[in-house]
Amino acid sequence: MDSVPTFSRFDDAYKSHTAPWVIGEPQPAIVGLERAGLVRSKVLDAGCGTGEHTILLTRLGYDVLGVDSAPTAIEQARANAAEKGVDARFEVADALDLGVQGRYNTVIDSALFHIFGDISGDADRAGYVASLHAACAPGALVHVLALSDKGRGFGPEVSETVIREAFGGDGWVLEALDETTYRGVVLEPHVEAIGLPAGSIVDEPAWLARARRI
Repeated sequence: MDSVPTFSRFDDAYKSHTAPWVIGEPQPAIVGLERAGLVRSKVLDAGCGTGEHTILLTRLGYDVLGVDSAPTAIEQARANAAEKGVDARFEVADALDLGVQGRYNTVIDSALFHIFGDISGDADRAGYVASLHAACAPGALVHVLALSDKGRGFGPEVSETVIREAFGGDGWVLEALDETTYRGVVLEPHVEAIGLPAGSIVDEPAWLARARRI
C-alpha cells in the first residue's frame, strides 16, 4: 500500500476532517453518469473516500465495491453507510494493484487519477492505468472525473493531453472527454486562489473522461 500516492497526509486529512473533496454528497457529474445509463454492475469505486458514490450506487441496486488506500477513509465510509442504512461494501486497497479485487464492468474514479503524476511520478500514473485495465472486464467503462488545468489551483490538476495519452494507447478507446465541474470545499490554503471564504462550496473546472477497456 505504500506505493499509492496518498502518503500520510491523505489519511490525516480524513482524521482531521479537512479533506476539501469531502462534501457529504455524490459529485453531480457522477450522478449524471448513472442517470445517463453509463453505469453497469459490477462497479468499482476507486478512491472512494467517505463512500458517497458507493452508497448512492448500492442504494440504486448496483453491485459495487468502494476501495481506498486510506484506512480512515474506509472507516468513515462504513460509518457513513451505516448511518444511512445502506449495506455498502468497502475495502482498503492499493490503487496500483486493483486486479486482485476482481473484474468490473464499470469503474468510477472521482479525483484519484489527477493525484498521480502530481504528487507521485508519471510512472505511478501509468501503473494506475495498467491496474485499471487489469481490474476491468473487456468492454468495461472507466469514468474519470479529474480537476482541469483550467482551474484556479483548488487541487492537483491535469490537462486534456495527459488524459488522452493515458487512455489513448493499447488496451483503451477514449470514447469521450468532456468539460464539467468538480465540487469541493474551500479550505484556508485555497482561500486566496479561489477568492472565497473558507467553508465555501465551489464547482471547479474538471474533465469527465469515458474510456472503454479493450
